[in-house]
Amino acid sequence: MASNGTKELRIVLYSHDSQGLGHTRRNLALAHALARSLPEATGRVVSGLLVTGESTATRFEAPDGWDWVVLPGIRKGSDGYLPRNLAIKQKKLIRLRSQIMNAVLREFEPHLVVVDRHAFGVDRELTKALSRLREDRPKCKVVLGLREVLDSPQVAQREWRELGDLRQLRRCFDELWVYGDPAVHNPVTTGEIPADLAHLVRFTGYLSAGRPARRRTSGASKPYLLTMAGGGSDGLAITLTAARATVPHGYQHIIVTGPQMPKEHRAQVEDAAGPRTEVLGSVRDALAEIKDASAIVSMGGYNTVCEIMSTNTPALIVPRTHPRREQLIRAASLAKHNLLDICHPDQFTADALSRWFESVAGTVVSRAGIQLDGLETACRYATLLLSEFNAAPNTAAHHTDWHSHAAV
Repeated sequence: MASNGTKELRIVLYSHDSQGLGHTRRNLALAHALARSLPEATGRVVSGLLVTGESTATRFEAPDGWDWVVLPGIRKGSDGYLPRNLAIKQKKLIRLRSQIMNAVLREFEPHLVVVDRHAFGVDRELTKALSRLREDRPKCKVVLGLREVLDSPQVAQREWRELGDLRQLRRCFDELWVYGDPAVHNPVTTGEIPADLAHLVRFTGYLSAGRPARRRTSGASKPYLLTMAGGGSDGLAITLTAARATVPHGYQHIIVTGPQMPKEHRAQVEDAAGPRTEVLGSVRDALAEIKDASAIVSMGGYNTVCEIMSTNTPALIVPRTHPRREQLIRAASLAKHNLLDICHPDQFTADALSRWFESVAGTVVSRAGIQLDGLETACRYATLLLSEFNAAPNTAAHHTDWHSHAAV
């Protein structure tokens, strides 16, 4: 549907990004989906800002009409967050990030804001900006986007308590989108999401189907095996073990260490790699590499798992177990449904991986029967939230159908 001369719909997707690129990659997948579907569904041009705390995120391609806002970086310290690069105090850094976000919301005047994972950002950096947005633009819809596994229930409950009175959260947010299938893992019933917020929850399904696969980066020809370690900051153990594994006859092996792996760690992986193993720091598009691989071993971050489940590639997940249990819980839940294999990092050895490669290389895995259409569903939820701004006359006609994943 054409825009009919109407004004654009403006969207802001925020992620704090202290470690890895998972939050930004999740928002980027949403951005591409919204950019594809909303113009036709609403009759309006869509423009947006992707807010990230990771400067390397801008190497990913944003949709047409979208741009990046890069906040000064933070990192996790032993007692909380710290500046990643700037030689200033953390309180000053948070004030700076907060002022930038306030300016983004005030000047860009969004119709929809999606905050990834942390309701009020790092050290509550979004509190003032979201409160002012409610006052200045009460019609703007604000969503908290949550991966399907937050952490162990005890840890998740403590984090909600640290937010204080949940009435403020209910004032600031219209909906909570949970990016998962409740039949696999339901954070409401586990207690990871407070019962007081259950009425705001909308399950989307996993953000898997519909992710575009671009051109491969690696030069290896098929067939090949693949090892990935997310951002790579804590990926030495998995990549070094994989480098020492025996590659089955007739296969090559690609190891992607991740852009955040320290140079000295990558050098260790390169030294351990055999003649049929190629070590790369990063790839243009992980999904393209996963889709064409004969088998993949990976850590268990949300985005990598979603990309894996959009393919029929056999997968072995070696989840991170510290400081969060999130990846372990996710991998165990999916393994229970025979969607992938899991190996605890304490049992992950070169011999174990060699045997797994030999047993699964070249096979396929069916991932039917699980809700993988989260990107499409999130776009439907967004269209409903934005219905009062839409030019299309019949946008909200299918309200009941579009909330088919919403039951908790």
